Amino acid sequence: MSGRRGMPFVVSAPSGTGKTTVCRAVVDRDPQIEFSISHTTRPMRPGEQDGVHYHFVSAEGFAELIAAEGFVEHAEYAGNQYGTSWAAIEGPLGEGRDLLLEVEVQGARQLRARREDARLVFLLPPSWDELEARLRGRGTDPADAIAKRLDVAHIELAAIHQFDYAVVNDAVENAIEAVCSIVQAERSGRTEAVRERYGRAAVIEALGTALPIPPARARSESAG
Repeated sequence: MSGRRGMPFVVSAPSGTGKTTVCRAVVDRDPQIEFSISHTTRPMRPGEQDGVHYHFVSAEGFAELIAAEGFVEHAEYAGNQYGTSWAAIEGPLGEGRDLLLEVEVQGARQLRARREDARLVFLLPPSWDELEARLRGRGTDPADAIAKRLDVAHIELAAIHQFDYAVVNDAVENAIEAVCSIVQAERSGRTEAVRERYGRAAVIEALGTALPIPPARARSESAG
């Protein structure tokens, strides 16, 4: 990839959509793309490594990076801060390596505004009932936490109009192949087929009333 600048691919989704599973599989299958490692204030979980899964920092350290304008995007989710530093993406992209950024919807909005080269992919559940079933099926959250996640998901679905692509995770293998296809098409510059199949407008139309996606506002539509 000598002489080529890398591309940042951003994947966001409501909680319970399977975003992490899909993203990890895409990176495993495509040797030309790698994860962008984010900063977070949440505690390290068993099996995680600092600098591999996240850069784990204190709330004070995170605030210092915000003050120094060190983040291209940052957001709060479930009481913890998450952010992607400029340094984490500029180095690899400048060396011709593509990056996959798994970020919350709020962070994706910031990337949309600050990185014209970013390609945004919104991962969707096949239906609202399926999303609720997945969240309840985890068995890890109390009822009030699930209700809060569903409320947030309602709000997040409205952001789909700011994304380039949408992929329905009805079967995880299909979703992985879809994201891989988008990455490869954007990399080659031959995007007509994937935009016809996975462009956000086409996917929203195909879903119909399965998800409570509000209509786009005029500004969002004019943005493409």
